[in-house]
Amino acid sequence: MLSKETILNKIQILITHHFNTPEEAFAFFDKDGDGKLNKAEIVKLLKEAEINGFIRGMISSNLIEGYDKDGSGLIDWDEFKSAIDEISEK
Repeated sequence: MLSKETILNKIQILITHHFNTPEEAFAFFDKDGDGKLNKAEIVKLLKEAEINGFIRGMISSNLIEGYDKDGSGLIDWDEFKSAIDEISEK
């Protein structure tokens, strides 16, 4: 399976090449406009980041588990920003 670092790097590449800001990327993938990314929206983000389809579901669950600080089962803007900040630090 891909390492967390590899996955986050692929997400960073997607964001920097296709969006002007992380906020724009978040809004694009937040299809229902509720201010949170659900599992299906995260799977779409991973697909766009060219993460293999076979493991997307598992990775999306791991991302939610790792960054969902409030236990909602969703990734809100602050949690998404936390992941982006982690990418930027590397």
